[in-house]
Amino acid sequence: MSSLRLLPSVDELLQKPRVKDWLPFYGRSLVLKALRCSLDDARAQYTSYGSLPDEEALLQRASELMETWTTPSLQPVINATGVILHTNLGRAPLSEAALRALRETAGGYSNLEYDLNKGQRGSRLIHAEELLQRLTGAEAALVVNNNAAAVLLALSALARGKGVVIARSQLVEIGGGFRVPDVMKQSGAKLVEVGTTNRVHLSDYEQALTERPIALVMRAHRSNFRIVGFTSEPSLKELVQFAHRAGLALIDDLGSGTLIDTTRFGLAHEPMIQESLDAGADVVCFSGDKLLGGPQAGIILGREELVVRLSKHPLARAVRADKLCLAALAETLLHYLKDEAEREIPVWRMISAETEELQSRAQKWSEELGKGSIQPGLSTVGGGSLPEETLPTHLLALEVSNPNRFLAGLRKASPPIIARLENDLVVFDPRTVLSGQEADLVGGIKETLKEYH
Repeated sequence: MSSLRLLPSVDELLQKPRVKDWLPFYGRSLVLKALRCSLDDARAQYTSYGSLPDEEALLQRASELMETWTTPSLQPVINATGVILHTNLGRAPLSEAALRALRETAGGYSNLEYDLNKGQRGSRLIHAEELLQRLTGAEAALVVNNNAAAVLLALSALARGKGVVIARSQLVEIGGGFRVPDVMKQSGAKLVEVGTTNRVHLSDYEQALTERPIALVMRAHRSNFRIVGFTSEPSLKELVQFAHRAGLALIDDLGSGTLIDTTRFGLAHEPMIQESLDAGADVVCFSGDKLLGGPQAGIILGREELVVRLSKHPLARAVRADKLCLAALAETLLHYLKDEAEREIPVWRMISAETEELQSRAQKWSEELGKGSIQPGLSTVGGGSLPEETLPTHLLALEVSNPNRFLAGLRKASPPIIARLENDLVVFDPRTVLSGQEADLVGGIKETLKEYH
């Protein structure tokens, strides 16, 4: 008799008390699939090694499979890296008010496209448009699902088949492979490069007008790098005046964009949304989930005539923002309207945190762990904003025998902890650890120390 005949059947395994306990939790279909996969693995093991697992090993394998299948791949983590807008970790955490708005909107019905006053179909555009107009003074506003979509929509609606003049120094690639030239190509607009990598003059723009039909002038913020040394380029106001003299519109792609002056916190100047509008830019595009501190979104502000054209373009429906984005964005914008952004929006709380407070938090962690030193360090903004700019902080530093193995262990904690390696020390920056995560952080470090020290 073949040894494979010693394997229990699926029906036999279903009668085991442990398996019966799984059924209400995982459902019969998933339990059956796990049991069959476990038996298949056992048969493969027999073919390769001539041995069979016992019943306990069969059930353990089925249990592991079900746990793996039902554990979401997207899960919360603790960001102890000190990178505030960490693109790989989801960029901006939302405020408590934005989180409440998400739950209330997602858990029931809403007036997303229903006019409560008229009792008839309405527009989803109004939920953020009025707030954006009030905050910035823009004639009109439109929200789409991210800033790449905002730029693509603007170019598709306003310049398809025509030239768009842009400085060669602004043909950037940012995270995720987003390239300005590729977006232009996809929109159907014709790229017209002017100037050189480090220097561009108004005369370069003027020369471009003689070469082909031009629809727009575009400025793109370089976001995540700087060009220094022998450089020059026209100011935004000069570009706007040039474009308008030529009868053209100007699009300003800010990338991140901010409503708050970053120089107040000892950082370099990041282009402000209000500045672009004041300079006369006809269309301004920026992200919702970077320095604005809201959900992933692409926000378009500008002249009413142009924004209306964008909203009526066929692509606008494909890239429109959903109800959850609009709910969270509206609450985020209200923080600015009520002059409470630095207190309520996590990104700005992190940027404005005092070094004494950060030192106190790091010291508290060290005391709870009974080990570690407190060292001065630097945090960064990240998210394609303020390249090379840093903020002073204090770090909890741990010396462990195998730092990379320890970092891997932290990533297996619940919730996972993402730290960084600096001078062969594992360091934790309190600037990016949310206050409600501190107990989990210390607990996770303790458990990892037991296993990986």
